[in-house]
Amino acid sequence: MEQYEPDRLSPAQVAAMRRSFRNGRASLTRRSLLRASAGGALALGGLGSLSACGIPAAGKTQGGTSATDHSAKEKVVNFSNWTEYIDVDDSGKHHPTLDAFRKRTGITVKYTEDINDNNEFFGKIKPQLAAGQDTGRDIIVLTDWLAARLIRLGWAQKLDPSNLPHAYTNLSAQFRNPDWDPGRAYSYPWQGISTVIAYNKKALDGIEVKSVSDLLDNPKLKGRVGFLSEMRDSIGMTLLDMGKDPAKFTDDDFDAVIARLQKAVDNGQIRRFTGNDYTSDLTKGDFAACIAWAGDVVQLKADSPDIDFLIPDSGYMTSTDNMLVPNKARHKTNAERLMDFYYEPEQAAALAAYINYVTPVDGVKPYLAKIDEDAADNPLIIPDKAMAAKSHAFRSLTQKEETAYEEKFAKLTGA
Repeated sequence: MEQYEPDRLSPAQVAAMRRSFRNGRASLTRRSLLRASAGGALALGGLGSLSACGIPAAGKTQGGTSATDHSAKEKVVNFSNWTEYIDVDDSGKHHPTLDAFRKRTGITVKYTEDINDNNEFFGKIKPQLAAGQDTGRDIIVLTDWLAARLIRLGWAQKLDPSNLPHAYTNLSAQFRNPDWDPGRAYSYPWQGISTVIAYNKKALDGIEVKSVSDLLDNPKLKGRVGFLSEMRDSIGMTLLDMGKDPAKFTDDDFDAVIARLQKAVDNGQIRRFTGNDYTSDLTKGDFAACIAWAGDVVQLKADSPDIDFLIPDSGYMTSTDNMLVPNKARHKTNAERLMDFYYEPEQAAALAAYINYVTPVDGVKPYLAKIDEDAADNPLIIPDKAMAAKSHAFRSLTQKEETAYEEKFAKLTGA
């Protein structure tokens, strides 16, 4: 178990948090950002210093703490999610999948879009979790690194497999065994987030791009290359390009990536490190090619024939946003039933058709094809076997590693 100690941030972690608010996935909401980009997704660091220990600090919960489950009498589930990360009808007032869940089960979902950033949300709920109190939420959706932290701290409840038959059966193989939650005992993915190479065909003007090496080494692209300001994405993609496994890399491997990227910064090959704002650079042609998030690329491709993507032979990075039940939640069974509902392929298809992120649910394609044939054939939404085989996850970091790596990455990016 790891001990929670409040609000001790290294300078690098502060810089990472600021990057997230300034231009990372926290800067604009998912679909509103994409609409804005066409017209014109990992926050790192973290609040709270964690250190390995055998016993949590006095007064702190020791993990997996449930309250009396009121699900049978209180037909409600309180669901906190990121903004614009669920299906919406034409009126903009209703969520069809949530309405379908209520009609089937009689359970009302009190759906709140109050997550704009992992760090910010953690700061909101940590005092209650640390004090062993109910957060007022039955499901929360957190990016994998923060989901891992809550599980380590003992602030997430172990799920009951008997309430999750569809989730257990239909979870895609590539998401089944993250090192921070083997077998998905505490979490299930809401959506996957893939990191790929995007490019502007017009800006490339015949220049061939197939790999991260091409981005870093081709002099014809000098000053027209973008990398992400989120460490795990840029470092992970470069690790893969150098033949290293992001799930197993060493300090020396990390330093080698920093040195390689620093060379590209110094010689002007990399124009800049960006968050979601790379979408504007790419559509305008200021970036000929860049490291990008697949959810953005799906939308950009739909609006511009010049935008496309590629998966390097070395592979690509995948992370997840994950559903968890926090300690002391009043409606755990109802929460599990809602989680399981979204692992029915028909419901997962309705969600994927609207938000265009990677669905973690097997068997979705025929249902999605009835809604949107292009989406059903898009490997950025439903990865085929070949693409799934190239997927890699960034390994969990200790607090010491996270602080050291963020410091080095912040120096590289000038944050």
